Amino acid sequence: MGALADGALSEGGRVIGVIPQFMDELEWAHRGLSELILVRDMHERKRLMIAEVDAVVALPGGCGTLEELFEAIAWKRLGLYGGPIVIVNTRGYYNPCLALLESAVRERFMDERHRALWSVVAEPEEVLEAIRNAPPWPADNRAFAVP
Repeated sequence: MGALADGALSEGGRVIGVIPQFMDELEWAHRGLSELILVRDMHERKRLMIAEVDAVVALPGGCGTLEELFEAIAWKRLGLYGGPIVIVNTRGYYNPCLALLESAVRERFMDERHRALWSVVAEPEEVLEAIRNAPPWPADNRAFAVP
């Protein structure tokens, strides 16, 4: 996350960070951000991060990234978030995750229409186009949230 923030800042971008108090106390916060929002815990961080964005982009990452990605998918599936979700599958990183999601559809834990919850690109340079081309996801899609 730090390298991504540094890259955006070096190009004149505005970067807003959201970090729980305990991480700030451990001095894990990036002090060069345009804005740093301190929250009570990871739950508040995730809620704020998903609720306040126009799109969710998942770059390759660890368990926190995976957890945030699945939370965004769940929110969208339930009609709580309607924006694009783009998975950046660089070098096939997310292939096992995508296979798991496909299995959930195949096994009917998710509806076939849920495949439209996310899009997948191979490279970061494809993200903006994927966001622009994302199909709308209206809240009334809750009607098929439970297959």
